[in-house]
Amino acid sequence: EGLLQVEPDGTLTPALASAWNRVDASTYVFTLRDDATFADGTPVTVEDVLYSIEKARDPQVSPGTSWAWAGVDTVTQSGDLEITIALSAPNVAFEWNPTAAGALFVTSKAFFEKVGTLGTADSLILGSGPYRATSFQPDSYAEFERVETWWGGVPKVKKVRFEFIADENARLLARQSGDIDLAFSVPIDQLDQWKATDGTRIETVSDRSWAGILFDVTVAPFDDVHVRAAIAYACNRQDIVDGVLNGNGEVALGMPAPSVLATAVSESEARTLLATIPQYDFDLDAAKAELAKSAVPDGFTVEWTYPNSGPQLGRAAQVIAADLATIGITVNVVEQPLEQWLASIGDGEHGLSYMWYFPTTGDPGELVGYLLGDGNPGAFTDAEVSAQLATANSETDPTTRTTAIIAANAAAAAQVAQVPLWWGVSSTAVDESIGLSDYGSYFFVGPWGSRLYAAA
Repeated sequence: EGLLQVEPDGTLTPALASAWNRVDASTYVFTLRDDATFADGTPVTVEDVLYSIEKARDPQVSPGTSWAWAGVDTVTQSGDLEITIALSAPNVAFEWNPTAAGALFVTSKAFFEKVGTLGTADSLILGSGPYRATSFQPDSYAEFERVETWWGGVPKVKKVRFEFIADENARLLARQSGDIDLAFSVPIDQLDQWKATDGTRIETVSDRSWAGILFDVTVAPFDDVHVRAAIAYACNRQDIVDGVLNGNGEVALGMPAPSVLATAVSESEARTLLATIPQYDFDLDAAKAELAKSAVPDGFTVEWTYPNSGPQLGRAAQVIAADLATIGITVNVVEQPLEQWLASIGDGEHGLSYMWYFPTTGDPGELVGYLLGDGNPGAFTDAEVSAQLATANSETDPTTRTTAIIAANAAAAAQVAQVPLWWGVSSTAVDESIGLSDYGSYFFVGPWGSRLYAAA
């Protein structure tokens, strides 16, 4: 667990901290629970939390989380059960970081120092959550049993076993034979087969993801706004959502999905704000006119890569490539292993890239900050965008902050810094005997095992 946890609707609530206070955008004070224990029965102490934060900040020990703590100046014990975290600069999104969905996994200092390396088949892990690890075989399975002393109560499900099944067809067969009860992220092209499996229901919800075109504005000809606009006008986004995704998605009007903005404002307010962002609706005549204004009026040839883990991205790229061909732009669509594709983003050589982003938090400014902030992968810079992002980082009023986030997005859209394509959804297959309490976009980033129950 972290100090805070994420509820299924994206709300942050106490976890190991019984309460917290944002003194200002640079100072956060957490009061620890006095009744939390680790799975071995030992109490969770301030020393354990400070030690865990120290490990989370260390890039050698925790390369996957240290980035989230880069803006932290000091972490101190400020009371018997109190910890104060001071940032080097204002960041109202910071409180997402000390969650287990973000970048903090509190463990016992004594346990860590004894085992030396966490997460092996021998050492396992030790936490304070509703389940304890009992067995782990890399590339095979992991097993957990409920903890009777969790501060949040005793979970209804006694045991959870994770099967690691890399092949999608094998996973479908495992469900059809009754070997698994729940499966995450059911592929779009298998959805009908999963739905037809006896005793299976499909739960579909926004996964907060964003798929879009990323331009590196330092690479010609994508340094030309008219080239970028031509490509934007040639994207038939609604046809892609309907045909490629089979309706499992929504045309993206901007960067943050409504379900992400809804952690700060209502979803209706979010959609009203998103509607103010400049749009480039499908129009091949407009695309041709923009290309004619560019430095390459006769067109050009470019490679467009996508990860093998997202076949729908490849199919969407082929649809867009076919329309771009009619105005003189030749696009060679190439599938790559995920790691190779990731390495090409922002490498200064690929001017046209996909961005397929799954937010790690529910903070409304996460995606905008990544794609438009300092050091962004598209090398895009703009004074108005920077000013709005600075406001978003320091503003504590949710509505004012959300307005600044949308204003930054709108200013970038006016220059076609990116092309939003769709906001994604995720489908989970669940045995009909299992109930999911308060299922929502953030269900699986909180203590979801404690929210399972036997359905009537």
